[in-house]
Amino acid sequence: MRVTIIGQAAFGEAVLHRLQGDGVDVVAVSAPAPAEGAKPDALWAAGAAAGVPLIPTAGLKDPANLAAWQAFEADLCVMAFVTDILPDEVFAAAKQGAIQYHPSLLPLHRGSSAINWAIINGDPETGLTIFWPDDGIDTGPVLLQKRVPIGPEDTVGSLYFDQLFPLGVEAMAEAVALIAAGEAPRIDQAHELATYEPPCRDEHAQVRWYEGGERLHALIRGCNPQPGAWTLYNGEKLRFFDVRLLAQREAGMPGRVLRVDAEGFDIRLNGGHVLRVLRVQPAGGKKMPAGEWATSVGLAAGYRFR
Repeated sequence: MRVTIIGQAAFGEAVLHRLQGDGVDVVAVSAPAPAEGAKPDALWAAGAAAGVPLIPTAGLKDPANLAAWQAFEADLCVMAFVTDILPDEVFAAAKQGAIQYHPSLLPLHRGSSAINWAIINGDPETGLTIFWPDDGIDTGPVLLQKRVPIGPEDTVGSLYFDQLFPLGVEAMAEAVALIAAGEAPRIDQAHELATYEPPCRDEHAQVRWYEGGERLHALIRGCNPQPGAWTLYNGEKLRFFDVRLLAQREAGMPGRVLRVDAEGFDIRLNGGHVLRVLRVQPAGGKKMPAGEWATSVGLAAGYRFR
């Protein structure tokens, strides 16, 4: 089967290698073109190394590049981490259309920040969907799904790299094999159960100390590594990344620092929960151990974040 791949980054690279390892004939790759002087995208570099014809993803909007893409006469287009809005003709170029990876159990969490919102909303599980894209946003028929639990300390980073990334590569390979065998289903989504959330940005990532401890713990994990949940310290944003929700309950006002040590600091949350902060990022700075930051600014027990 002749396959084209549109994607980017390590996930797109891994899908390319896996499909080629399975004996799939990858006839063209589209990925972000390298910027002058910058490290090339991982999928672009992998395609170049494998001698696969390359077309910049943004260039697929150009009639000449679109014609070149259509000339590959692919049987299937595999979308492995696509963020560009592309013409329908790009996906229709393949005889059997396109399939796409999405990191949620569609129709839940449609949109570009599906992993963030699954954690922020306190879902006990999530997963991935390989689906046939249509004119809507993540609304097309489902080919297959895989489920994974969300652990109590999972972040967007751990959930993606430890589970949804490797499982997604396997699922893409499984989906391509099903299509090649003529056994791939097209299961309509239950649109009445759909949820859609916007891209998770700073406006959603503010730590509001009056909210419950478990809610704030989920927010911080759901914004790690991007965009980074934030509060204010001396009028500037301080972002929290690695945190733990401790078992003990303590009295005091929400947002008050209870203890500071070389490793980090503890903050009392609403409901008596205690948040252990292990990694932060001050405004204009890099991510750093929370204890190191606390020492540098003189943070002490009794300070209250608001």
